Amino acid sequence: MTPGATAQRREVERARRRVAGARRVVVLTGAGISTDSGIPDFRGPNGVWTKNPEAEKLATLQVYMSDPEVRRRAWRQRLESPTWQARPNAGHLALVDLERAGVLDTIVTQNIDGLHQAAGSDPGRIVEIHGTMREVACMACGNRTPMPAILERVADGEEDPPCTAPGPSGAPCGGILKSATISFGQALVAEDLERAHEAALRCDLLLAVGSTLSVYPAAGLVPTAFQAGAPVVIVNGGPTEFDEIADVVVRGEISGVLPAIVAGGLE
Repeated sequence: MTPGATAQRREVERARRRVAGARRVVVLTGAGISTDSGIPDFRGPNGVWTKNPEAEKLATLQVYMSDPEVRRRAWRQRLESPTWQARPNAGHLALVDLERAGVLDTIVTQNIDGLHQAAGSDPGRIVEIHGTMREVACMACGNRTPMPAILERVADGEEDPPCTAPGPSGAPCGGILKSATISFGQALVAEDLERAHEAALRCDLLLAVGSTLSVYPAAGLVPTAFQAGAPVVIVNGGPTEFDEIADVVVRGEISGVLPAIVAGGLE
């Protein structure tokens, strides 16, 4: 066994013991937990925005709302997204096991892919801090529609489909549709932020998985839990902004190391 593998094994065991001693675990997940499911991250070396900075414009609310061509490109990308073929991996499933053991309090996820729910996690325990791409929201009337219904319209030739929900007069609303995700320049949902903050305050372990912890306010949950007295365990493929305050930092492929760490909470 190489020195690197030995060190990783040692840190996995330390993390496993922390989980084994916890009773109210809050998990913060980022894009790294879904990369093994075939969904690329945004800011990593092979990230969507790293390889194509122009793609970030599609996630900026003002640009999306004002430019029909940007919306057309966004709908084509949604139609072709690898998310629709993605399946939960061993990392997602490990968190389901932790929940069923009665140890997991809340999952706060920065991801919009819905894979935690697909894995079997209780939707009532999940805070999707950046929204979800599984639904579509009308920016005029607020009506929500399952994403597949709108993608069928795009596949049938509607390049920038409008909202067809009935307006006050009974005529179709006609408003601009967007995935129910939080774009740059769009306010996060206050109730979600409050739920996440309260969870971080009451947890007895904060487990951060697959995030560089550089995007706020989600990243702020780590120091919140730490200052409230909870130990922090970080599992990620590379360095994060809060490695210095973590009790344990585990580097490695998440679908490989997370099940071993979570095993502590199943004992």
